Amino acid sequence: MSQDFRSARFWSAALMETALFSGARAVDATMGNGRDTLWLCQRVGPDGHVYAFDVQQEAVERTGQRLLDAGLSDRATLFCQGHQRMAECVPEPVDAVMFNLGWLPGAEHAVTTRTETTLRAVDAALTLLKPQGLMTVCVYPGHEEGARELKALTEWARQLDSKIYDALLECYMNQPNDPPQLIAVKKKG
Repeated sequence: MSQDFRSARFWSAALMETALFSGARAVDATMGNGRDTLWLCQRVGPDGHVYAFDVQQEAVERTGQRLLDAGLSDRATLFCQGHQRMAECVPEPVDAVMFNLGWLPGAEHAVTTRTETTLRAVDAALTLLKPQGLMTVCVYPGHEEGARELKALTEWARQLDSKIYDALLECYMNQPNDPPQLIAVKKKG
């Protein structure tokens, strides 16, 4: 039987499956076209809730429409704000936080996540995570800002207190095209 290692997004979803349950609270820190927001809404069930962030109004509108089409609008609160503000906006502790860095698919690539705000966002996410909560961050090092984010986030995760958090890096080591990498952080407790 052949085994495919898959992608960072696959690994992120596989880990998230272990953290999500009916009634869970989750954050989509980078809503984009809304696929992750929808996926999270499906997993938290009717008693759960998802808080989603993006700085682009187009992303909020696309996500809102996707949720409306799926009949799941009531399971999410969408914010047209930077993810670094999540601790100010999310009113409760959460079980999971999901980041998919980069730019809005199908939109101008000049607007991308930025290292400085991403670092503030992952710190904010840690303040919201419940014990046993999980954060996944898909990083795309194939462009200049993505490479900066990966370097900074890897160093950030390395510095986390091992008594409080487990930090993991999943990546291909021999691929020439700089495929996405996954950083996952689990809060102990």
